[in-house]
Amino acid sequence: MNMKDRAPREVAVPVSVFGSLRAQLEKEAGTLPTVHALHHAGYQAGVDVSGSLMASGVTDVANLGQDEFWATVTGFLAKRGWGTLRLDPAHAGVGILTSSDWAEASEGEIDPDASCHFSTGFLSGLLSELAGGPVAVLEVDCRTRGGASCRFAFGSEGAIHQLYGRLLEGADLDAALSAL
Repeated sequence: MNMKDRAPREVAVPVSVFGSLRAQLEKEAGTLPTVHALHHAGYQAGVDVSGSLMASGVTDVANLGQDEFWATVTGFLAKRGWGTLRLDPAHAGVGILTSSDWAEASEGEIDPDASCHFSTGFLSGLLSELAGGPVAVLEVDCRTRGGASCRFAFGSEGAIHQLYGRLLEGADLDAALSAL
């Protein structure tokens, strides 16, 4: 049995670890290195946790219908304390995952610079592994930044890059998606 055939070892930690890690990394390394470090660590964790999903009895995720696939993935994450996610189809090439209780968002904290950097990497790694190819993820709204929910856009690297560029130019999400 190789490593891909069994679930990785997992531990449970309080969600406060995300805020603590972000704060300490920013203090030690600065904002951009913190974003990169958390994203990369999250990506690897997402790749690894795909093994836990497969070990939970889902043997062939690629052959599930869309509704069953998303019910399986979101149910798996909710059971592990990440929060509830719902799929909001936004565009033919971009989906949106929305959560009003996502674990990485700091409860009651409003910070214009904070967001779910680990989670974007985590979701990208998990979805890439399940899809068998790259899936890019961009957080487009965050409860820590004052939003009602955390929202993650996902799709091909090209589509997410274009979406990000339009958002940086000042377009709102709906206009940016319409322009794709």
